[in-house]
Amino acid sequence: ANSISLDQVLAAHHAKAVRYPSLQLSDQSGTGSAGHSHTLSFDRNGTPLPAENSPRRLFERLFVPETAGDRAAALKRYAERRSILDDISEEAKALDKKLGVDDKRKLDEYYTSVRETEQMVARLQGWIDVPKPKVGSADLQLNMQPGNAHDRPMWLDVMLEMSYLAFATDTTRTITFEWSREAGGFGGGGENHHELSHHDGSPEKLKKLAEIDKFHLSRLERFVKLMAATTEGEGRMLDHTMVLFGSGMNSGTGTGDHSPKNLPLLVAGGKGLGFKHGQHLAFDPDKHPPLSNVLLTILQKSGVETGKFSDATSTLTGLT
Repeated sequence: ANSISLDQVLAAHHAKAVRYPSLQLSDQSGTGSAGHSHTLSFDRNGTPLPAENSPRRLFERLFVPETAGDRAAALKRYAERRSILDDISEEAKALDKKLGVDDKRKLDEYYTSVRETEQMVARLQGWIDVPKPKVGSADLQLNMQPGNAHDRPMWLDVMLEMSYLAFATDTTRTITFEWSREAGGFGGGGENHHELSHHDGSPEKLKKLAEIDKFHLSRLERFVKLMAATTEGEGRMLDHTMVLFGSGMNSGTGTGDHSPKNLPLLVAGGKGLGFKHGQHLAFDPDKHPPLSNVLLTILQKSGVETGKFSDATSTLTGLT
């Protein structure tokens, strides 16, 4: 049973300080379907949150000022939402008196969702008259398409550039970015990553897989260097930003079978938050700590006071 994702716990923690508590990015828009998800983000009920894959739409959302007409239309939508929420609350209160214990618990979960929606509407209203950051689009390649083999490297770069700009302007503090879904993906020239991952030990396929990995890491390196070159407070943006890069499945074990064990993950940044770097932490694949131990470590270093997340048994030994 799915539940809330790491980014949404972080989003709630920072919600009051930023215009957008979180951004969901992907190479395919929307949510996808079970087993073929287009998003890495899920709310407390396990509902997938839709992702954006258009650089232009993302730029307009983050940095293009609304007109007076846009703001008036938004305020009208918020008022309509409040009216609907008020009606729902009254009906739910009347229903509560007629329910048994189990149904009351379900209704309370529904109440929680309604209250969170009310808070979201109130927060959106509070930002309606706050100007968006002024960011020019001249150097951003906003017309790149994720499914175009020629555009793919530039599409990744521009989405990561806007992620950097969103952090630099404190427009958001939490971003998930699914470069490709687990059972798909492409290299820098449009190569089929999933097809190559079932390599059966073929030296030629393994060589192509290595080229794809190198391509992906080169794009990540470029993004990390943008933050490393940006001063923030008494250090660098990178020192105060945590980047988790990897996958929920490994690829390359044996003849190319996939497994949720022994995952190759990379944690970058966060030096100012206590993360240790320049090391490789290896664990017994058959007695391994869960991935959630990494996520719990990130939560705690982000300032979230909790000792639990998903199936975490503790924070990850050696990471901090």
